[in-house]
Amino acid sequence: MNDQDDPGGETRVSVTDEQDHPVDATRLRRIAERALEAAGVLPGHMLSVALVGSDRMAELKGRYYGEERATDVLSFPMDLLDAPAPAVLGDVVICVEVAERQARALGLTLDAELEHLLVHGILHLAGLDHATAGDEVRMARAERGVLSRARTAVS
Repeated sequence: MNDQDDPGGETRVSVTDEQDHPVDATRLRRIAERALEAAGVLPGHMLSVALVGSDRMAELKGRYYGEERATDVLSFPMDLLDAPAPAVLGDVVICVEVAERQARALGLTLDAELEHLLVHGILHLAGLDHATAGDEVRMARAERGVLSRARTAVS
């Protein structure tokens, strides 16, 4: 199922659901749109989100990172952040099966974990990372702030 229609205007985010678990793709698209705004991503930069199963995620992780195993989220940047519009920020790929396991372990809903992973992936595309302890603190702080603003705008 694809969620690409935005009756209110230009489509900035497309969500492709390639897996079998029930997911609210429309809400994820709305969260992503608000997260892009909250993260300061320029208007005219588009994003593609794919919801996949474990096999597909393991294939992508193996092909691009040399480690064939399912992970929760991968981000693939495309155009530069300051590229003139229209531009493609990149792709965020989320493994719903891994997200479901993580949500259960953390006592969260699947929707909450998917939203967190989506924002995490978007922040990677926006230039944040968590390679050092300081970066990890900055990333966690940005995740909380962007996710809070995005959820408030969508509710």
